Amino acid sequence: MTTTAVARRSLRDRLSDRRVFLAVLVVALGALMSVLSPYFLQVGNLLAMTQYGAVIGLLALGQAFVILGGRGGIDLSVGSVLSLSGIVMGLLAQNAGLSPWVAALVTVVFGGLLGSVNGFMIARLGLPPLIVTLSTLFLYGALAQVLTGGGQLGGFDGGGFPALGQSAILGVPTQVLLVLAPMYALAIWAQNRTAFGRRLHQAGTSDRAAGLAGIDVRRLRFRLYVLSGALAALGAVVTNAWLLTARPSAGTGMELQAITIAVLGGIDIFGGRGHLSGVLLALAVVVVLSWGLQLAQVGNSVQTGILGLVLVGAALLNNLIGRKAAG
Repeated sequence: MTTTAVARRSLRDRLSDRRVFLAVLVVALGALMSVLSPYFLQVGNLLAMTQYGAVIGLLALGQAFVILGGRGGIDLSVGSVLSLSGIVMGLLAQNAGLSPWVAALVTVVFGGLLGSVNGFMIARLGLPPLIVTLSTLFLYGALAQVLTGGGQLGGFDGGGFPALGQSAILGVPTQVLLVLAPMYALAIWAQNRTAFGRRLHQAGTSDRAAGLAGIDVRRLRFRLYVLSGALAALGAVVTNAWLLTARPSAGTGMELQAITIAVLGGIDIFGGRGHLSGVLLALAVVVVLSWGLQLAQVGNSVQTGILGLVLVGAALLNNLIGRKAAG
């Protein structure tokens, strides 16, 4: 193969990579939003935008793992897990008098337990993921409301805990630098460099092939739902540190955003294929779009419609680029 042919193939591969498209889309949307709102590029706004992105990014990461595991894997309960976990943390900090840091640790474990309920019913009992997680979405959300009577909880202002959600290091929000970035770095490394990542892709592609390779598919999928719950609970910890209140509706609607980010990032809805680095770029796309539209004072219903159109258009354009590159 000639040097020219190799160069063409390399260029074709780069152009067909969804991550290249998403990177360009982030820049284009950022430029557009800066035109729509003069406040978009202000430091305070950028900090607030990335603070919100740290929360939804953790949910999207857990969602991506579940979908990668295949067999129609999906977790509709992550928003409710975030809400209920945040409330439990508030009860521990405000009513039980625990240090916010200790309460945060217990909360992450609690989120993993909530995820294990999904994992048991899906991986062990063989129930459909859509039905199971839709049920726990309502169940966990209702429990969050019942435990507080619809009110809010506090108790997060001690032990330097607010610094996790309200400070910055070298201009970067602390929760991004110390929580979101390490989680994605660890996840990307695990996906690409470890036996876990290989087993994940094998199980997501074919149960039969994974079983023949000696992979316990049911155990793997159970652990993915536990991981998703723990990451959602970690999102609750970050939210409580940011807002200094635990709200029973804190995670409402976040499950759909998390799914959107995972799929837009290139995670195959049928499992087994996709890059977590693409999910990180998709997170940037959705956060820039949503936050920019809010600053431009676009109504919520219109925002939802625009987000849907952009996502559909992004998928169509990405497919077009891929076909042209392949040709």
